[in-house]
Amino acid sequence: MHPLRSKSQLSPNVTKLIVEAPRIAAVRRPGQFVIVRLDTEAERIPLTIADSDPETGTITLVVQAVGRSTRDLVALEVGHAVRDIAGPLGRPTELLEAGNAVCVGGGVGTAVVHPIAKALAAAGVTVTSVIGGRSREWVIYERELRAAGDVVVCTDDGSYGRKGFVTEALGELCEAGGIDVVYAVGPVPMMRACAEVTRPYGVHTIVSLNSIMVDGTGMCGGCRVSVDGASEYACIDGPEFDGHKVDFDVLADRLTTYRDFERGAAGADGDSCRSLAGAPR
Repeated sequence: MHPLRSKSQLSPNVTKLIVEAPRIAAVRRPGQFVIVRLDTEAERIPLTIADSDPETGTITLVVQAVGRSTRDLVALEVGHAVRDIAGPLGRPTELLEAGNAVCVGGGVGTAVVHPIAKALAAAGVTVTSVIGGRSREWVIYERELRAAGDVVVCTDDGSYGRKGFVTEALGELCEAGGIDVVYAVGPVPMMRACAEVTRPYGVHTIVSLNSIMVDGTGMCGGCRVSVDGASEYACIDGPEFDGHKVDFDVLADRLTTYRDFERGAAGADGDSCRSLAGAPR
């Protein structure tokens, strides 16, 4: 059992949970995730580890409540416990050792790039983060990312930061030059767009794929993705891949596999109950 130590609201449907998981906190690395199961009858939910504290034995999970399973998870009260947390899973992030990196986060994906930016800054890499949301209330992790370097905030409606999409700001940074690698995490259309922005400049671009995932160990095959024409498994080969080699059409198609079941489980509102795999989702 993993007691919930604290809970806070980051945006209208995104919640930060700090839970006790000492063995995971001691060894996790940026980019890795866990599989969470609230109780014995609950769905397994893949969530990226947004942060950890080995001294207190806790890990931070950022959850976007988009369906039944994630709503049940964020409804947990402090002091109550999550039944199972398995991890850390997945390959750690391929971290740049020196130079300039840009971390792009869209929506809840911003929490996923946070540990990457934090680790890069600790290694002496110059980090610029580009983060976005629909409006000011949807922008998360700005303060934490500013501790790692410069931050460019974008909002769709211009209510905070600059008006426009993160891809526009990324394009300007690419045009200025000097970028060694881009890490992009967010909705599939956003990651695809980021990869297309960086492609003409030849900037290595790493994306974190939110495939459907069940066991997280490569046995179920649900997280299969196509990368450079070959089948890979997001849970053991990823979740991070070269964005210029990912077949985003295949990824987008597979994400709709259980859409009808998700709508039924979520109820009449039609929300999806699938959470973000490889990212706090």
